[in-house]
Amino acid sequence: MAATSRTPSSTAPGAPPPMGLRERKKLKTRVAIRQAAYRLIEEQGYEATTIEQIAEAAEVSPSTVFRYFAAKEDIVLSDEYDPLMEALLRSRPADEPPLESLRLIVHEALTSFVTAEDGELRRCTRLMAEVPAVRARMTETMSDTARMLTRVLADRSGRSADDLRIRVFVAAVLGALREVALYWGEHGQEGDLPAMADGAFDALAGGLRL
Repeated sequence: MAATSRTPSSTAPGAPPPMGLRERKKLKTRVAIRQAAYRLIEEQGYEATTIEQIAEAAEVSPSTVFRYFAAKEDIVLSDEYDPLMEALLRSRPADEPPLESLRLIVHEALTSFVTAEDGELRRCTRLMAEVPAVRARMTETMSDTARMLTRVLADRSGRSADDLRIRVFVAAVLGALREVALYWGEHGQEGDLPAMADGAFDALAGGLRL
């Protein structure tokens, strides 16, 4: 979903099968790079932190960093949640309204991220709010999540994967969640984030009337 960076549990309902050794090693490297980046950014700021410094702190080469992340912004934005989100969405009852399915999945995820208290969600949303390059890249990377959601909802409804109504629906949901994340980051991460997301879903369900 490009706004969180915590690794999803493989034991969650509808989750993919446990990863093999190769996949676990790749994930361990990604996590090490991300943690090194956050640590350096906390110490010296986003702009002053370089890929070379991140690589050294993570004990990998710069080329390895670029093999896992196309740009520095991706290090703080990329996550492993999309595959789990897809599995969870496919596991919801076929006759459940799509907006309700997404509300339940997002609420569960945000509640888990906030209560984990590992700090990554807070660091990520703060950078989204403070660093224009991170905010711009977030908008770009959300297209991957949009394609995934469009594909799943098309399968559920029997429509084409390029159906315009589904694309507009997905864009509205992701746009609302993007604004929730930015608002939370801009306001010192105060308030109940899952409740804010629920409020965004209420606005969408109510036809966006002010």
